[in-house]
Order: sequence, then structure tokens, then C-alpha cells
Amino acid sequence: MSITIKVRKDGPYAIEGEFTLIDHEGNPIPYTPKPGKPMTLCRCGASSKKPFCDGTHSKIGFKGAEEAAAAFDATHPAAGGEKSEPR
Repeated sequence: MSITIKVRKDGPYAIEGEFTLIDHEGNPIPYTPKPGKPMTLCRCGASSKKPFCDGTHSKIGFKGAEEAAAAFDATHPAAGGEKSEPR
């Protein structure tokens, strides 16, 4: 069986398929799969159920990397790769 990981726009990683989730010490992290629903992992860093998603991303206005970088570059042109003129 294959594993599919979907990066949801401004949301969690959704994982479908059979896999083992391991913590930083090599211990398995238990979870109970819900039939027909992918397991979701936090991407915003604010979940109270880490490593799992609890929906906090939608409450805090989390933006995925591309959107966040574009917004930052629009308000900070010199930081977005453009060179500013020396003064």
C-alpha cells in the first residue's frame, strides 16, 4: 500500500495510507485512524494536540510558505531578493 501526504493550502498535512508515526526519541506515537478520513499533522505549530492538527491554524490565520513569503515580500521589497540602493 502506498502513502499519500497532501499539503493543504494554509492547513495541515493530510496523510492517507498505513504508516508508523515516531517521536524524536524513536517511540511510536499512537493514533486511531478514522475510517475514510486522513490523519492530519500540524503545520502551523500552534496545535494543542501536536503533532496532530486541532484546527488552530484557521483561528490564528496561518498562511502556508508560498503565501506567507509573497505577503512578506510585498511589504518588505528589499528582503525579497531585490537589492536596495545604498544611501
